Amino acid sequence: MEYKKGNFTISDDVSRLKIDTICDFLARAYWANQRKRPTIERSIRHSLNFGMYDGEIQIGFARVVTDYAVFAYLCDVFIHEDYRGQSLGKWLMESILAHPDLQGLRRWSLVTRDAHGLYSQFGFTELSDPPRWMEKFDITA
Repeated sequence: MEYKKGNFTISDDVSRLKIDTICDFLARAYWANQRKRPTIERSIRHSLNFGMYDGEIQIGFARVVTDYAVFAYLCDVFIHEDYRGQSLGKWLMESILAHPDLQGLRRWSLVTRDAHGLYSQFGFTELSDPPRWMEKFDITA
C-alpha cells in the first residue's frame, strides 16, 4: 500500500526502508536506545512496516506486530524532529489504521510515555482492566 500527500509518501514496501535512518532514530528514542541493529533488523522482518518519506528521504517509521486476525501491537513510531508539527504523525496513524490488512482486529495495543494525546485521537485509551494484563519485561533485551 502507498499513501501520498503532496511530496510525502507512506509505504508498507519494506524494500524502501532505510535501516540506517531507523537505527539512528531508535538510538535516540527513550524506548529503544539500547536496541542493537541485528535486533532492529529482525523486528522489521517480522512486522508490518510503514515508512514515511519526503521524496526519497525517510522521515518517519512505525511497525505493527500482528496476527492479521485478532491482535495488533503498534510500536517504534517516529517522525524525524525536523518534520514534526506538520500533522505527519496523525497522517501516519490514519494510514496505519486504514491499511486493508489491519481491518477487523479485536484489539490494538501500544506503549507510550508521552504521546497519549496523539493516540487518544484514534480511539486508544488506558487499559480498561489493567489487572488482567501481565507482562514479562527484560530491560536487557
